Amino acid sequence: MKSILSIVLLSFCFLSFSQTSSDEELIKATLNNYIEGFYQGDTLKLQSALKPKLYKFGYWKNKDTGAYEFSNQMTYDRAIAYAKNVLEKKQQKGSDVIRKIEILDVGNHIAAGKVTAWWGIDYMLLSKDNGKWMIEQVIWEGPLEKSHTN
Repeated sequence: MKSILSIVLLSFCFLSFSQTSSDEELIKATLNNYIEGFYQGDTLKLQSALKPKLYKFGYWKNKDTGAYEFSNQMTYDRAIAYAKNVLEKKQQKGSDVIRKIEILDVGNHIAAGKVTAWWGIDYMLLSKDNGKWMIEQVIWEGPLEKSHTN
């Protein structure tokens, strides 16, 4: 009886790990689509990463005053328009531009991630619906300071 219970427990642990591992791969794909959407002007990748109810805002450093200022919300539509503009103006970023993706935490239906990009850092909250992870909220800060690249 103990061996059957041990097998059941081990099987459950393995299934839990493989789901988490699978979720982490799906989250990484979503974060990659987010950064590639902005870097390459790829609206399809952004559409696959962002929920239409996206809430993205942040703080940028004013070059004249050195003070950080609040940036207006970037909606889903504005994110798609930004990506189209990158493509139209041929402002895509190369593979040598900073790009780092981190998964900070994963729950059953929510997760947190971090993207470090040429514009700064983005912290994001994701949710999973019907097995698909998508970004709902983003808070960012730019420009990237040297201390953030280490």
